[in-house]
Amino acid sequence: MDNVVDRLIRYAKIYTESDYHAPADAAPSTRCQFDLAHLLVEELRGLGVDNARCDETCYVYATIPATPGCEHLPAIGLIAHMDTTPDMTGKDVKPQVLHYDGGDLVLNREQNIVMEAAKFPELQKFVGQDLVCTDGTTLLGADDKAGVAIILQAVEELLAEGTPHGKLCLGFTPDEEIGRGTDHFDVAGFGADFAYTLDGGDITDYEYETFNAAKSVVTINGFSIHPGTSKDKMKNAILIAQEFNGLLPPLETPAHTEGYQGFFHLQEMHGVAEKAVMEYIVRDHSMERFLQRKAALDQAAEQIDRRYGPGTAVVDTQDQYYNMYEVLKDHMEIVALAEAAMKAAGIAHPTHSPIRGGTDGCMLTYKGLLCPNLPSGGHNAHGRFEFAPVESLKTGVRTVKALVSPALVETVILKKEEN
Repeated sequence: MDNVVDRLIRYAKIYTESDYHAPADAAPSTRCQFDLAHLLVEELRGLGVDNARCDETCYVYATIPATPGCEHLPAIGLIAHMDTTPDMTGKDVKPQVLHYDGGDLVLNREQNIVMEAAKFPELQKFVGQDLVCTDGTTLLGADDKAGVAIILQAVEELLAEGTPHGKLCLGFTPDEEIGRGTDHFDVAGFGADFAYTLDGGDITDYEYETFNAAKSVVTINGFSIHPGTSKDKMKNAILIAQEFNGLLPPLETPAHTEGYQGFFHLQEMHGVAEKAVMEYIVRDHSMERFLQRKAALDQAAEQIDRRYGPGTAVVDTQDQYYNMYEVLKDHMEIVALAEAAMKAAGIAHPTHSPIRGGTDGCMLTYKGLLCPNLPSGGHNAHGRFEFAPVESLKTGVRTVKALVSPALVETVILKKEEN
């Protein structure tokens, strides 16, 4: 039998970076994601899940029938994404397992890459444990290959042990990191009554609230002329773009916010004197504040136009997703099952935090598949200091196995329905 650490290491070595700039009709955004997709199909079939398949858009699906006597249980979905973020390279990942004794953790002695305890105080929770890390030159990809590994490992153990369970529906998605993870997800064909993404962080923390989210492209139209004869004529779009950004609240950025605090995030900026483009993401858990933030961008454009003329600043804002709590609040027994499973896995006091981002589960919830988020145990996602504690990965496997246990499902879900 495999183990969850070996799985994560194996999956982390496979290059699956998605691409923000891929054409809108590219599905998936990068062909390399098929490499992991095909491996997962092969592994599932090796476990006896003969219906495992990968479709033409790189979604992996599999169904495990209910064991005899458990056909009355609801079908539970388990979902994780295969891609890694383009924010830092995920090519040639070199995972390593390091024992952490406290203090700074040296990832790469040759290049002097050190995870400093002062900058990452959460390390203190894992003194005396083994951590799956990188060599500091790439991200690890535990977001979300830890989730993939936990699901596959739990499935292997359930099947090998002959543990009773209801129908299980497995789904592995591409392009989550660029916001396209559910674009081609077959909700009806998936067949689950409800589901869970395994795409969270600390293994003690589950999630059922997300941001309301939008992307805004701000185009600044300037006027270029030779700088030697430009007095009272030039409108430098790059400088005007800086003015536009200065009209937004300076402390309402990701670097200055936490918890339920929303933000404006200038994600990309490029241009010349004639024209500049800024790409923002706008986030807030409150719908009221979310609408105010979008209005603030339009108001900034109005001010720029008053200074430099109509059409100088053009704002194009598109909503991306909404807070899944607004749907899940009427179905909290699904959340209660997640918490009960975590307790059964040995987590004495599970906590829940708002997701400062989105998940495939958010989009799926609004498509009719209720889908809160379970932790997968990774930390410091999207960077060179990403790590996953071995014990957290093992706890994740125990959580999934508890989640589908007939006794827990009957107690938390079916009795709630009867009442």
